[in-house]
Amino acid sequence: MPGLLRGVARTAVVAGTATAVSNRVSRRQAGRWAEQEQQQAVAQQPAPAPAPAAAPADSMDAKISQLKELGELKAQGVLTEAEFAAQKERILNA
Repeated sequence: MPGLLRGVARTAVVAGTATAVSNRVSRRQAGRWAEQEQQQAVAQQPAPAPAPAAAPADSMDAKISQLKELGELKAQGVLTEAEFAAQKERILNA
């Protein structure tokens, strides 16, 4: 009888260990899948829509007004010299 109990005890220990390892592996794999799904969700987010282009200024008065506003922004330090030149070129070529 002691041999039988020893065998049953050994089987119980092996089964318990196998169950614990299996549960740990399952949790780790579920964590990896959740991480992959999260990364895919972030990658699939649509890019923000580009801002609509400003309506082209048909009259010279509108262009002058826009240039004055650009000059004020540059004077306030909001625009750099390069940004000011690029925007001025865009307005004049519109």
